[in-house]
Amino acid sequence: MDVVVIGGGPAGLSAALNLGRARASVIVVDAGRPRNAATLRSHGFLTRDGIPPIELRKLAHLELAGYPDVRVLDRTTVTEVRATDAADGIRFEIFLAGRSAKTTPLVRTRTVIVATGLHETLPDVPGIRSFYGMSLFSCAACDAWELQGQRLALIGETPDLAERARLIARWSEHLTVFTNAAPVVDAADEAELAARGIAVERRPIADLAGERGAIRAVVLDGGDRVEVDGGFVRPDWEPALDFLTGIDVDRDADGHLVTDRSGRTSAAGLYSAGDAASGAQQLIVAAGQGARVAAVLVHDLVGVTTAH
Repeated sequence: MDVVVIGGGPAGLSAALNLGRARASVIVVDAGRPRNAATLRSHGFLTRDGIPPIELRKLAHLELAGYPDVRVLDRTTVTEVRATDAADGIRFEIFLAGRSAKTTPLVRTRTVIVATGLHETLPDVPGIRSFYGMSLFSCAACDAWELQGQRLALIGETPDLAERARLIARWSEHLTVFTNAAPVVDAADEAELAARGIAVERRPIADLAGERGAIRAVVLDGGDRVEVDGGFVRPDWEPALDFLTGIDVDRDADGHLVTDRSGRTSAAGLYSAGDAASGAQQLIVAAGQGARVAAVLVHDLVGVTTAH
């Protein structure tokens, strides 16, 4: 096997498509649990603006089916990636679990592309999942256009909350930042936000009010309500890389894989594309990274100096 792509999101599927077109033998291992599963519409993907994420995946699978050397192992996970020094150029053994593991428990491959994305943890706010992906979102570039000019909430407990508020204010002058009692917006940032007309609410959130996925108010501890029409959430994100514990590979302070501009990691034959290396990003950016890594990998396989 030339390449095992771990992850069936836009980065992994884009990499697989371009590898298939380069006549590489490819297996895509897809757990079938995408981070954007709650999102009804995806935006910013040229020619597919507003497409449901599940539809985008279906279209990608149909396209991959036209390449005989590309296989997608659906509802399958990687439990371990193990380095090997086989004389036939095989660098890795990939151990599988799930649907396809009954017939294919182990895959041996020359190279690996890690495109597993991120684990996402939402703030501990009652009812938040009832609105996430419908009227509360995590990506301003992806979803703020539809909320422009409306009364918006930004809910989060991370130190970059003030920075996100400055960004979201580009789309609406009616923004309230909710820290849920976390000490993440200092006095200087609060003063700057206030000068822009952005309120900071530090009290704990007791509940979110609304119905059928449409948020209508943030209910604070003590019963006060702040009326909103939609908004954004800042989740905690963690790279989904548990299967790499046995591989000596460089990571940054947040646990993401460190790569060069072409997606090569510090481990020979191991590449990465998408959120696992770069953090959360738009679908079209992840897809572009997948295509780039595929081109570089093919050049590396044949010993051609890459211009990427």
